[in-house]
Amino acid sequence: MIDHARDLASVHAATERLLLAVGELDNAASAESSRLPGWTRGHVLAHLARNADALVNVLEGRPMYTSAQARDADIERDASRPLDVQLADLRESAARFQAAGAAPADWTRTVELRNGVTDAAARVPFRRWAEVALHHVDLGIGYELEDLPEEFVLREIDFLAARFSGHKDLPTIGLAATGDQVWTTGGGEGGSVAVRGAAPELLGWLAGRRDGTALKAGGGPLPTLPPL
Repeated sequence: MIDHARDLASVHAATERLLLAVGELDNAASAESSRLPGWTRGHVLAHLARNADALVNVLEGRPMYTSAQARDADIERDASRPLDVQLADLRESAARFQAAGAAPADWTRTVELRNGVTDAAARVPFRRWAEVALHHVDLGIGYELEDLPEEFVLREIDFLAARFSGHKDLPTIGLAATGDQVWTTGGGEGGSVAVRGAAPELLGWLAGRRDGTALKAGGGPLPTLPPL
């Protein structure tokens, strides 16, 4: 069972960690490229702030974004703001998300996200945790996948393995992390491939953050994953 209250606490901790790290930057560093193609660090920070508000919309029964175009325009508009403005926006939007998450609600209900995707309301805090944690890594400021909490890494692998499950363009893929953790994903035509490596490397590959060269594939080459 998903513990949304515990996940909200994890979101708060991850956000505080990110704010502390970003607070060490300056305006010039904020304008530099992030690890995401075409985005500066300012784009990443703007996206995180607007995503918090978008998930408040989800929890309160409104459309996540007015439109894809409006989402992109808001990020572009906010990307070049001074760092102190970015930090204030991050704090304030994070507080709004925490308040929405603390409000009495039926956490078993189904909510709608982007592009018609639905999920249990109780999973929304974990989705926000993933946004904060992975985009902290995307900033390229010294926080790596190996620094992420083990609980988050394993749960995000669970989530991504489920997301790729049954994908017609992927063979059956058995994932094994160092230790006893195993997952199965894919399942389209073709044989099966076994992929093994450290959990952060598996996460990086599944999330499109690493190319998989640190992983070992058996039964065939490392599959090319479709975009998330």
